Amino acid sequence: MRLNSEKNNKSAQLMNKTIFLFLLISLPARLFAQGTLSGDLQTNVNFFMKDSAIGAAGNPLYDHALTGSETWVSLRYNTNGWTFNMRADIFNNSNLYNPAQAYTANGIGAYSITKEMNDLAITVGYIYDQIGSGILFRSYEDRGLQIDNALEGIGLKYKLTKNIFVKGFMGQQKNLFDKYGPVIRGLNAEGDFGGKKLHIVPGIGVLNRTIDDASMTGIAARINGQDVSTRFNPRWNVYAFTAYNTLTYKSLTWYMEGAYKTHEAIANADNILVDVPGNVEYTTISYGKKGLAINLAAKRTENFVMRTSPNDILLNSGMLNWQPVVAVIRPERLMSRYTPASQDLSEMAANLNVFYSPSEVTNLVGSYTYINQLNNVELYREGYVEVNYTGNKNWVIQGGLQYMEYNQKVYQVSFPTGQPMIYGITPFTEITYKVNDTKSVRFEAQYMNTKQDFGSWMFVLLEYNVAPKFSISASDMYNIDPNYNNSLVTKANHYYSVYGAFTKGPHRLSLAYVKQVAGINCSGGVCRYEPAFSGVRTTLTTSF
Repeated sequence: MRLNSEKNNKSAQLMNKTIFLFLLISLPARLFAQGTLSGDLQTNVNFFMKDSAIGAAGNPLYDHALTGSETWVSLRYNTNGWTFNMRADIFNNSNLYNPAQAYTANGIGAYSITKEMNDLAITVGYIYDQIGSGILFRSYEDRGLQIDNALEGIGLKYKLTKNIFVKGFMGQQKNLFDKYGPVIRGLNAEGDFGGKKLHIVPGIGVLNRTIDDASMTGIAARINGQDVSTRFNPRWNVYAFTAYNTLTYKSLTWYMEGAYKTHEAIANADNILVDVPGNVEYTTISYGKKGLAINLAAKRTENFVMRTSPNDILLNSGMLNWQPVVAVIRPERLMSRYTPASQDLSEMAANLNVFYSPSEVTNLVGSYTYINQLNNVELYREGYVEVNYTGNKNWVIQGGLQYMEYNQKVYQVSFPTGQPMIYGITPFTEITYKVNDTKSVRFEAQYMNTKQDFGSWMFVLLEYNVAPKFSISASDMYNIDPNYNNSLVTKANHYYSVYGAFTKGPHRLSLAYVKQVAGINCSGGVCRYEPAFSGVRTTLTTSF
């Protein structure tokens, strides 16, 4: 089976290359007489240095691979209404797709050709797009979380009137250098009406996914292996619908969206396939005036799993959509360890965020987040306050406090020592001293008090910046009061990091020595578990 998979992978790559090159060669040479060529490059290199004390050992990366890298090179050419895109992806002993395994492959990671003709645009190849907020459909790339779920096929966009446009697409979702079997079709219409005082942007969307024969065989086998009382006849097609609108009136903005999908086979919380429909209701209301801003967000989710098939359940594989995150994503090192990811099966969430500025040099931020499952099982609570002071032209001072309750058993289901609930209190401060217009020194300090997971933490960072060319920092995350009931904790470890970055024009080079504790890495509310890391990381980015 593995040999056949590799052959199919190579055949798919060859087919993609052949189609793209044929289209390029067959186009008239005069199209290339005038145009613009641009591109970009990103290279990550990891040097793995074994450290058994923190758990960075016992896998091929530390045992014999020792180094790994990922490279993306993109080219874009525009001429006479044509846009050509191609991206080469190169992975050598990479830990990006599985943080505990080495992955090696290379090929065309993305390609597309777009032709714009007055009110019509046609794209063939890899399509990155979304409907509404992304609840129904979103194809996007997030390299840090191994997500690249472009739709390989054809997409059309047409401006029907001055205020209305429609778009449609059809294809199969990208899967590394191959693609998933099911076929996906979508249609979206959106309007834009009103003036400066009152403005609305309504939209509707529909999505259809048809299961392929191979995927259906796997689904049927899984259902037949279940208890007789749970068996059902799986459906070849699922249909999903959404309606949304953004209303802006003076200082008020209100977004609302409702989505529904028909019956299909999904894995429930006990990993048993069930035949159920799904729905999502989501809204945000924002109000702002001088010195005051208020934002309220809420979402209800029930069985709204949108994947290429119920067979694709590992990490973030086969994701067709992206659900907005109601909780505020915290960038602080300790607080970001417990970021709540959106729940597809069962979630009731709300967040209130208030910004108040009593003077030109002081502002206050307060936030409260409430997330439960529909059966009232607690998932997440957060109370957060922050004060910022800029009364001295050379100093920026920030301080605050977070109280957090986090259901590790649900959010970190793959984490080896998942516990029912983590309770934490985290005071923090950030102080920036501006030496002059280009030079600054920044200091961060955070302390998280908790008895669960790894126990309590202390984090400090000192950073020196020379804008816009140079930055260097050193930090330490110390397990100041370890929880020895956690099998991963053997002593109070230090997790040191030293970081430097140099920027010149479009080129940026960074180099870091990193010790990273095992935990959850999140971006935009999508998360995955990563084991501990020890070693050196370097990244080069440039554009041309």
